[in-house]
Amino acid sequence: MTFAPPIAPRVRLNQGIEIPILGLGVYRSAPGPTTQQAVTWALEAGYRHIDTAALYENESDVGAAIRASGLAREEVFVTTKLWHTEHGYERALRAADASLSRLGLPYVDLYLIHWPRAPSPSDRLDSWRALETLQREGKARAIGVSNYTVRHLEELRAHSEVVPAVDQVEFHPFVYDPALLGYAEGQGIRLEAWAPLTRGRRFSDPTVSAIASAHGRSPAQVLLRWGIEHGIIEIPKSIHRDRIVENARIFDFSLTAEEVARLDARRDGQRIGEWNPADIP
Repeated sequence: MTFAPPIAPRVRLNQGIEIPILGLGVYRSAPGPTTQQAVTWALEAGYRHIDTAALYENESDVGAAIRASGLAREEVFVTTKLWHTEHGYERALRAADASLSRLGLPYVDLYLIHWPRAPSPSDRLDSWRALETLQREGKARAIGVSNYTVRHLEELRAHSEVVPAVDQVEFHPFVYDPALLGYAEGQGIRLEAWAPLTRGRRFSDPTVSAIASAHGRSPAQVLLRWGIEHGIIEIPKSIHRDRIVENARIFDFSLTAEEVARLDARRDGQRIGEWNPADIP
């Protein structure tokens, strides 16, 4: 295989490690050759950050593609996640070990609680204690959360001195949440966007289209660049080689402050995800 050099800048997380600001997401990438090929194409294109989860049922394919690449383990940043049915201290530890086994890796770079949905807040906090244990044992270099609102983050802050490195949330101009972004920045938490491309549903938005035309870029590139302008880590999903390459071409142009503000103003609360984290007690 021939690999392009790493394409994405890295940013330092509050727990001392660096993460590439662009990665490949594999949500709904079919297990088997489809996911393995997408990961291989991404690595060849210069991606060094792959995001998976137990829920996606393709952890083993992510691991297989990374090992087959021949790249050193430390060159590729790998994230996986604890699904909400596995909340609780012992269950979370077992789930993490199962994920590592499927990945075929001795550690992940980032392990996240996938959702704050849990039988009770105490179960959620027990899961966080388990993640702290995983980090101490070297099974996760950094730990964080996903789909946590300010309220959920405040709950963690009240019960743990370990601040999440990352909060992975749905984040694009249409669910732009300046309050969450401001809170995260104040706490040293990096926001990471899932569905940053709105799964293609808002590519024809007139503001997105106009800005894309002005820069000679695709709507996908404009949406991703908008997130980068806000300091968001982006993990677009694709299983198509040309789109994987296209999504990486966001570091040779920038948006003006006026264009960013126009996109910010498109916020309408129309979520791509079927759950709203704000509804989780």
